[in-house]
Amino acid sequence: MTQPVLSEELATAGTEAAVRARSSLALAVARLRRDKVAVVSLVVVVLIVLTAVFAPVVAAITGHDPNFQYRDDGLSPDGLPVGPNGEFWLGTDRLGRDVLVRLAYGARVSLVVGLLASACAVAIGVLVGTVSGYLRGRTDLVLNWVIDLILSIPFLLFAISLVSLVGPSLKISVLVIACFTWGPIARVVRGQVLSIREREFIEAARSLGGTRRRIIVRDVLPNLVAPIIVYATLLIPSAIVFEATLSFLGLSVTPPTATWGNMLAEASQNALYTVAWWIVVFPSLALLATTLAFNLLGDGLRDALDPGASRRPGRLARTVRRGRKRAERARAAAAARDGEAH
Repeated sequence: MTQPVLSEELATAGTEAAVRARSSLALAVARLRRDKVAVVSLVVVVLIVLTAVFAPVVAAITGHDPNFQYRDDGLSPDGLPVGPNGEFWLGTDRLGRDVLVRLAYGARVSLVVGLLASACAVAIGVLVGTVSGYLRGRTDLVLNWVIDLILSIPFLLFAISLVSLVGPSLKISVLVIACFTWGPIARVVRGQVLSIREREFIEAARSLGGTRRRIIVRDVLPNLVAPIIVYATLLIPSAIVFEATLSFLGLSVTPPTATWGNMLAEASQNALYTVAWWIVVFPSLALLATTLAFNLLGDGLRDALDPGASRRPGRLARTVRRGRKRAERARAAAAARDGEAH
């Protein structure tokens, strides 16, 4: 009579062992794969990255250079841009240039600035936040003053002042964006470090004679990987929007280099978008799709890396609970039969 109970218990134990055997990374990947919105966002991000990487291939397929002015075929007899057609799939701009090819090359600038600026901002924010949260005292006070100072400086005013001195360039865009986006992540990391440094394993590392540097590198930073990844993913779209803003104002790369921001700026000249809607709609859609995809992907990563943020229990957790319930019912039925036999 105890055989069914033993089999149920063994099955439950095997399921629990399978759950424990999977690493936290594997569980995060499994949760991310079940999030359909995050998967679709990841696909969109990959497509945008591939478009930027293979922009020369797009130009070769269409047979159009991003900066060449096709005045014979790309402009109407009145000198206006032509709409989407068989030769120019997304139409042309005010100079007769192919909008599709310029969008592909503009994606390169946006992604390069977004990734580089986000990487620099994350590196600075993690360094400042970790040092501030772990050392505390006067160091924490001074670094908090620095963070407050950075957050209080007007972004566009500083950018305009800097560009007026050294001129617009891609490096200046990355520098300005990185300087004004590391403050929030430093505060997030500081709060996490203040919580981690009071835990038992940090106290044990101190009691074993671990140096501050060793404890920070070996014990503190590995516990910050998840929030850093999530925040970096959410920071990229902000950097892309900042770059588009600088380009729109003429503070980023100089024309004729294509960026989504200067494409929108050109569309606004003389209200050209009122007669050629495609020159403002397609760059706007590209900017919207990119920022929205990165934001949704960041939300999905947050839910996947933080099990407590999951909206519903995973499949493995539900399997374990069902196995426990079956084992409890089997034990109760066995106990009832034993009682009747006695």
